Amino acid sequence: MKIHFYKYQGAGNDFILIDNRKNIIDHQNPALIARLCDRRFGIGGDGMMFLQNREGYDFEMVYYNADGQPSSMCGNGGRCIVAFAKFLEIVDTETNFLAVDGPHYAKISAEGDWVSLQMIDVDTINTDDDAYVLNTGSPHYVKLVDGLKEKDVYSEGYAIRNNDTYKEKGINVNFVEPNDTGYFVRTFERGVEDETYACGTGVTAVALAMAKHQHQTGHITTPIKVLGGDLNIRFDYDGKKYTDIFLEGPAVKVFEGEVEV
Repeated sequence: MKIHFYKYQGAGNDFILIDNRKNIIDHQNPALIARLCDRRFGIGGDGMMFLQNREGYDFEMVYYNADGQPSSMCGNGGRCIVAFAKFLEIVDTETNFLAVDGPHYAKISAEGDWVSLQMIDVDTINTDDDAYVLNTGSPHYVKLVDGLKEKDVYSEGYAIRNNDTYKEKGINVNFVEPNDTGYFVRTFERGVEDETYACGTGVTAVALAMAKHQHQTGHITTPIKVLGGDLNIRFDYDGKKYTDIFLEGPAVKVFEGEVEV
């Protein structure tokens, strides 16, 4: 069977998207998804998403990691699927959709290539030695470092993700360095098991952790540079809880085609 697919990217975080509103494909097939996400033997992507009907919402986002396993929330994936929904004329400039971590609201530009996605509220940030650990829809480890441009993110991220504390469930590892406008971030992602060009829930976690680190409160805007471009996170923090968290950045259709499954 041939299926039509679309390829989107958000700050270099790339995804395969399928319009599955007519249930054309049973996506509970890890081997198939892993093959399609493979960059040599498939389409290639950091993950794969299925846009589906869901009563009470504009659509449902079903996301799988590149290893074919169901994933926790993907922020850049969420932004890309909103752009995809606009392309399919399901939504216009605003949407409410359902993801694995619950309902999400998003706004999208008239051109359809810039998405502001509301993330879940966060009320707990823990520490692990000098790192911060929190969940922004996915679990994240955030560590301030020097010389991030030259850092071996794969090796160091792999070691943290697979240590005794995190090996069983996994964790996404974010290395952070201040820059002229905000922060530079590089991320090792579980499920991809490699460094990616961007991680939406990761840069969100970084922005919240840095607000705590800098003892900031109020309405905060944090620009973040990743390998794939620029993202922005804005939120409110009263010293106890982070609310009205928005992840903002580009979401662009790269190409579309057909693949045999």
